[in-house]
Amino acid sequence: GKDVCICVISKSGTTIESNIAFALLKDLLAEKYGKEKAAERIYAITDPKSGTLRQEAEREGYESFAVPENIGGRYSVLTPVGLLPISVAGIDIDAMLSGAAEISDPLPFEEDGAAQYAAARNLLFSMGKVIEIFEICEPGMEYFSEWLKQLFGESEGKQGKGIFPASLQLSTDLHSLGQFLQEGNQIFFETILNVESPPMDMVVPEGADESLAGLSMNQVNRAVVLGMMAAHQKAGIPMIRVDIPALTPYYFGQLVYFFERACALSGYLAGANPFDQPGVEKYKAEMRKILSKL
Repeated sequence: GKDVCICVISKSGTTIESNIAFALLKDLLAEKYGKEKAAERIYAITDPKSGTLRQEAEREGYESFAVPENIGGRYSVLTPVGLLPISVAGIDIDAMLSGAAEISDPLPFEEDGAAQYAAARNLLFSMGKVIEIFEICEPGMEYFSEWLKQLFGESEGKQGKGIFPASLQLSTDLHSLGQFLQEGNQIFFETILNVESPPMDMVVPEGADESLAGLSMNQVNRAVVLGMMAAHQKAGIPMIRVDIPALTPYYFGQLVYFFERACALSGYLAGANPFDQPGVEKYKAEMRKILSKL
């Protein structure tokens, strides 16, 4: 079989899902290599000073990396939390960080895309648009949109306010939700993540629809998205388009920093602290009560 290691990430060390997965995988690692050798194959990313995972890492001798004390989990993509697993996946993290650094300098509002986006979101919210639908056109961005939901949901959903973040994959989800988007309750606006140069492409073969044969998949998908945008514009649906030149590490770093900064600005504009999540602890407290009785 293959040689394997474990990278466990938890700032507090008390996240129940992470703990269960880590315990199961740790047992499998110990069965394969023995307990001492298994410990040499575990990498922990956690609080630099305290917490149950930090204590275990020091006790068992795991190689460890620190989650910066002043950075919450949802803002930690460009810290060891994101950089270590991304690097292990063979992605150029230096290029990622260069991309983020490229757009980190302060700019006047007229040139600051993140500030403009934050302002537009809050303006739309004041107009009754309480749902933001992130729409992705590339399958490889599916989990990026999941991160966006956590980023904005935890940062803004406070004091009975906030924009509810949702996501769709185009063109797949148009077959289930296209009708609602076109003619349903217009309490939403759309943010379209448009990748201008896809990472891969294919040509539609003969035997498909005659009008499609010979076209690239990207051409077909782009026609779907542009057609949707034209129809939604006629229906008066607000849309924001974020253009991404290509899905490269450099532009991915820019995209992460763009949304992290925009989210912080948007939270402050809405009168919320974008860096805490007090409501999350409430369901966890109830969950712990239930588990204690089992």
